[in-house]
Amino acid sequence: MRVRVATTAVGITAVALLALPARSPHSAALPAPSSSAASGSPAVNEVNSTPLSSTALTARLLDESDLGSGYTRKAERPARHDDVTVLGCPALSDLGGEAATGGSLDFPRQAKTSFTYAGHSDSEVSEELYSDTPAKLSDGMVEVFDAMAGCPEYQILVGGSAVDIATQKAASPHLGEEQWSQLLTFSAGGHDRVVKQTAIRDGNVLVVVSGSPALVDRHFDKALTKATAGR
Repeated sequence: MRVRVATTAVGITAVALLALPARSPHSAALPAPSSSAASGSPAVNEVNSTPLSSTALTARLLDESDLGSGYTRKAERPARHDDVTVLGCPALSDLGGEAATGGSLDFPRQAKTSFTYAGHSDSEVSEELYSDTPAKLSDGMVEVFDAMAGCPEYQILVGGSAVDIATQKAASPHLGEEQWSQLLTFSAGGHDRVVKQTAIRDGNVLVVVSGSPALVDRHFDKALTKATAGR
């Protein structure tokens, strides 16, 4: 099954990309991401296969009481309609422009939230929850990571602004059934921003947390625990 996605791995938080200044002259290397869902992986366990509704997922998102003091929920950003071009990665280009700008995975059952920490725009953490059958969730993520792993370097043009993206593998937490984790460096106009992105599939729920690396590490366990509670 082909799932059209807006790649979490290329920047699950569009803010991280679009907030950067325009124009960067260099391209960035792209090592293969850390994933236990590589091609040829064992058959997906279909226990807990009935998808949760978006309403149920929304109730399982982290909130300020889960995160602690100093966190402020961000207002939802309006949709952008800039033209997007992917350079140097035909596989990502084939997935569509949104696959390079970090909108959301194209599963119908989903919920999202994001927070800033202590008022600093560069200290952010966002969470996205998706639900479908385990096989569909797995296939959608594997398609994206395989496309990225096959590209040694690439660049994105967003509304005429060039952004270089570098990724490196990061250790994945030993949680759930399938795990992905990596660091992404967005470079434009002489400025860099590092974002950590960790995704865990546990049965029929996919949890993606991204943002400042320290905040992702601090809150991922509680995000997964809350998202999968009571199934």
